[in-house]
Amino acid sequence: MAITGKPLAATAGAQLFQQGGNAVDAACAMLGATCTMWDVLSWGGETQALIYHPELKKVIAINALGVAPTGATVDFFKSKGYEFPPEYGPLAAVTPGTPGGLCYMLAKYGTKSLKEVLQPSMQMAAGYPIEAQTANSIERGKERIKQWPYSKEVFLVHQGEEREAPEAGEIFVQKELLQTLEKMVEAEQNALAAGKSREEAIMAAHDRFYTGDIAKEFVRGSQEHGGLITMEDLANWRPIEEEPLQINYKGIDVYKLQSWTQGPAMLQALNILKQFDLKGMGYNSAPYIHTVYQAMNLAFADRDFYYGDPAFQPKTPIDGLLSDGYAVKRAAQIDRAKNDASVEPGDPYPFENRKNPYLDLLAERRKLTDTTVREQGDFVPKHDVTAYQQNADSLYQDRLLRGTTSIEAADAEGWVVSITPSGGWLPAFIAGHTGVGMSQRLQSFVLDSLISPFNVVEPGKRPRVTLTPAMALKDGKPYLSFAVQGGDTQDQNLLQFFLNVTEFGMTPQQAAEAANINSNQLWLSLGGTKLSDRKPRAGSLLLDKRTPADVVKQLEAMGYAIQFGERNSGPINAIYFDEKHGTLWGGSSNNGEDYGIAW
Repeated sequence: MAITGKPLAATAGAQLFQQGGNAVDAACAMLGATCTMWDVLSWGGETQALIYHPELKKVIAINALGVAPTGATVDFFKSKGYEFPPEYGPLAAVTPGTPGGLCYMLAKYGTKSLKEVLQPSMQMAAGYPIEAQTANSIERGKERIKQWPYSKEVFLVHQGEEREAPEAGEIFVQKELLQTLEKMVEAEQNALAAGKSREEAIMAAHDRFYTGDIAKEFVRGSQEHGGLITMEDLANWRPIEEEPLQINYKGIDVYKLQSWTQGPAMLQALNILKQFDLKGMGYNSAPYIHTVYQAMNLAFADRDFYYGDPAFQPKTPIDGLLSDGYAVKRAAQIDRAKNDASVEPGDPYPFENRKNPYLDLLAERRKLTDTTVREQGDFVPKHDVTAYQQNADSLYQDRLLRGTTSIEAADAEGWVVSITPSGGWLPAFIAGHTGVGMSQRLQSFVLDSLISPFNVVEPGKRPRVTLTPAMALKDGKPYLSFAVQGGDTQDQNLLQFFLNVTEFGMTPQQAAEAANINSNQLWLSLGGTKLSDRKPRAGSLLLDKRTPADVVKQLEAMGYAIQFGERNSGPINAIYFDEKHGTLWGGSSNNGEDYGIAW
């Protein structure tokens, strides 16, 4: 089974299966294809993955997120007047992670050559009929694209005309990206010809990207326009294989990446929700929505303050955050009658037998919190572009939901892959003549330890990202593999998807399409360079427009400021493993162009 953000990209995964590849081969083919199609990401972005290894019978985590470059310091960004690093351009970039992550996963756990896996990507780079969604996104972002000469040459194929972006269905050619991919394959094939192993040959392609002629042009093109990334930054970067984090929810082991992502927030929320009879409340009843909302807010308050790159000091108190004792304490804070507009980070340190060194900072941080619950109008979803652009709240919602795609793959041998890649979305800055769009992930750092002492920018550090693939095992065997796009809403959506399946017995397709709620009572991870752009919105609750009037009335009485939307989740992609029948069930929600192919 192969599922991802575009039908053509899902087809690339299916092709690798037809050629005898495993789920890792298929996932890597889909990763390359979505990057080539600018499916809200590019080759210069970042890759986060969970892989189930059927022989080892364990879940492996892949950290292919780039790092802050040389010179990316608090003083540097503050000297330019920023309160957060910028959203766009070369100064928004961490080092590229996706090429290295793809090569590493393929070399270690795949079976095919890079040449075979990148064949669909190279064919599309040579020219494919661009779909309306991407073409129109280019047109909407053309004023920014015009500031960057290399981006302008790639994207604005009708310069000087009224519509400068490609038209829907027009053959979109990316010659320089094709050359970059061909150089990587050439490095692999030359290494094979020299007697290198399959794994060594794929990593030779990795090295050409990060230390060879591709790297030199990438750095030159970036620095020409003020970028900070150096050759040393690229050469020193490596993908990391690490242990995932895990909790048990009613007999199901749920896996997430470590605290350099927001993934543990879903684990924290599940630990809190174990203390409640959710099924007894009823699906999307007022008590259910209230309880899930409160649990998410408690988890996200901890995310906002305590999460960061575990390779740097201070270390996230993750053992305390994921402990059962801490979950019981946080659950006890939930008022069943009303929203807590002043929810704040808890104190997990006693659950690690340590004293919290940040109590004074937390007390000072309260001054940043606005607990005023404001009336809000309808939220018009992004899919209705005209109405969306006219909506007064659209910029905030764009930041909340921004970017990314997701990839799910599974095979008969038992390999399972869940990836949430992102970065380098449109309008993207292309680095020189590489055809590679640079990441915009640096904006997820903070410049003030008052917001989070764990996620302050410094060179070599990974930002705390929203990107969060998920996997679950039952009785030691794959049970669910799932992921979604959508910025800060990702773990909100995935939490509800998981509960839809486990508590309410939905199929993956039903669960992926089911009504979602969203909380805005959290610090935004993306968008805006001022504190006011990112601050939590107390009591802000996004409901499905079909929510019954009596439920809405009950929630209003609990102190919520309610917005309504038609599709309140990014497109969830998922695979369910039916042990009873030995089959796979796929789910791909109707909230985007996401698509699955099974055989």
